[in-house]
Amino acid sequence: MAITVCRAEHFNAAHRLHNPAWDDAHNQRVFGPCNNPNYHGHNYNLIVRLTGDVDPETGYVYDVKRLSDLIKREVLDRYDHRNLNLDVEDFRVLNPTAEHIAMAIWQRLRPHLEAALALSVTLYETDRNFVEYHG
Repeated sequence: MAITVCRAEHFNAAHRLHNPAWDDAHNQRVFGPCNNPNYHGHNYNLIVRLTGDVDPETGYVYDVKRLSDLIKREVLDRYDHRNLNLDVEDFRVLNPTAEHIAMAIWQRLRPHLEAALALSVTLYETDRNFVEYHG
């Protein structure tokens, strides 16, 4: 029987939503204040979920300490207190929307997990705005 284990984390980052193929007026219409040329920041809340079978020897689906260490290494150390547009390779050409950030986090974590585990990422940009990505 499958069970889901979850790990919640938090990071702070700045970004600017901008499509360089559009002129300034079109970017402003689409992205509004999120297109501020001087960037703006969020206090992101991240939930990583792993779903799988319980190992009969350990009683774990996945060791949450290992999961915490993985998230720290692959996500927090790269994204926390950074300007996503300028400091993070993942977003050099990818607009750092919440959708793209969640997908990038999933892509960073997936190679380090057993194939039998289902991975889901939920990213809260604000208390009321969040996205989920299941791969």
